Amino acid sequence: MAAKRVLTDIKRDLDNYVGHKIRLKANRGRKRIVERTGVLEQTYPNIFVIMLDEDQNPARRVSFSYTDVLTETVELSVFHGEDERRISVFRG
Repeated sequence: MAAKRVLTDIKRDLDNYVGHKIRLKANRGRKRIVERTGVLEQTYPNIFVIMLDEDQNPARRVSFSYTDVLTETVELSVFHGEDERRISVFRG
């Protein structure tokens, strides 16, 4: 039950940043780490979608689960002007 509550908290936190610019750092395995910027486009019950800032037509979207944030496979930072706020999970 506690794990489900943590995932709900992550979703609720991300809901506040829909439409904001996000920095994404994803561990793709085998020492491949991808860093991109984009806009948090939408949150769904089990996943969230980021539209990447790239010069591709059509625009590229990536999706991740809230579990990816919990396990730190994906690290997210939200831009506030010049400042960045990392979205993380408190483990107490």
